[in-house]
Amino acid sequence: MSRLMVFQHVAAEPLGTLHARIRARGHRIRFHNFERHPDAQPNTDRYHGLIVLGGPMNVMDQHRHPHLKTELLAIEAALRQDKPVLGICLGAQLLAHVLGAPVRRHEQQEIGWYDLVTTAPGRVDPVLGPIGAMSPVFQWHGCTFDLPAGAVQLARTDTCEQQAFRFGANAYGFQFHMEADEAMIDRWLALPAYREELAAAAIGRDEQSIRAVTAEQMRRMRPAAESTFNRFLDLVGRPERRLVLPSGHARD
Repeated sequence: MSRLMVFQHVAAEPLGTLHARIRARGHRIRFHNFERHPDAQPNTDRYHGLIVLGGPMNVMDQHRHPHLKTELLAIEAALRQDKPVLGICLGAQLLAHVLGAPVRRHEQQEIGWYDLVTTAPGRVDPVLGPIGAMSPVFQWHGCTFDLPAGAVQLARTDTCEQQAFRFGANAYGFQFHMEADEAMIDRWLALPAYREELAAAAIGRDEQSIRAVTAEQMRRMRPAAESTFNRFLDLVGRPERRLVLPSGHARD
């Protein structure tokens, strides 16, 4: 049975839809919640893959959040061990930083739904390729990163050039939140700190406009998220059982 290590930074940003998918495929999960245990010292040696989730802090906050230095070392170790790594939002920025790419504040925050456009390599990528040329994705970030040296750019949006990359055969950084479900998005829009960030961003979107399109955009994103995450998990270890949908068909 494959075992995954997961780094979580705040309660509001969990694995989301990825949690049930990982469990359904027979993988075991070991969480390190740095909000609860900031002094944890995770060791990747006995694990088959690493997922690093999002959070409201950023790479430049290592002086206020020393656990970020711990995470950078763990990501570096997982890469050195050639284990699959998936960084989501903050996780993607940490992965890019480990690979030597600058991470910085973006000139325009992305909050809400955006069209993710894949690059030519992205459309044939073993993990992200199934989403096709374009898919809606949910975003909530104010930082961006340069493409790490030796990495392959997989996707962009009109407002942020670096959205997804692959390094080597099995390390992926996704700036967006394909793991988000409606409950998670609803929670973010209800949290005072997140609401204040949205208002301060001044991007012409508010809570109501995001909520108004979430159900439809979620319907469009879900198949892309299912295929993408299943293919990443195949890198971790072939599942003991395929996820069977209510229709009775196994999902790729």
